[in-house]
Amino acid sequence: MVSIRCKMLVKEELKQLGLHYVNIGLGEVEIMETISHAQREKLKQALLISGLELMDDKKAMLIEKIKNIIIEMIHYSEEIPKVKFSDYLSQKLDYDYTYLSNLFSETEGITIEHFLLIHKIEKVKELIIYDELNLTEISYKLHYSSVAHLSNQFKKITGLTPSFFKALKNKKRKPLEDM
Repeated sequence: MVSIRCKMLVKEELKQLGLHYVNIGLGEVEIMETISHAQREKLKQALLISGLELMDDKKAMLIEKIKNIIIEMIHYSEEIPKVKFSDYLSQKLDYDYTYLSNLFSETEGITIEHFLLIHKIEKVKELIIYDELNLTEISYKLHYSSVAHLSNQFKKITGLTPSFFKALKNKKRKPLEDM
């Protein structure tokens, strides 16, 4: 689950099944009751109809947690952690980073670092469009070592310089659900 709309949809499906939740976060739900097999199947089918998936596989759930940590950190947190991301992720999930990295790469076909970079660049696009911060402030906010480093990564991912992107009339951003 990436968007607020997805969370609302899950809440509605749980309500229709008479289930109560403790917490609905990005990609996970904590349910108060013990869920029966029949309820689980109904929930699974209802979510599939809406384009969502109920995951049972532990590895798939771990991959989703990795994605959700990155999405939450980049798009929804005011402050990106100042520690190395690999240490942050390992601490948060209580797994060795090498294991997480290998699992993610095997499953998703890209590295965690590339997934993180794609989301950082999407955040840069958002901040450029809002036009409240200059490039120096954006690079500082997203913990880039310099504006040049941010610009190089931006060009590598988008094919455009940040200034050219800013000058475009129709700035294209990808919805989080499509990333």
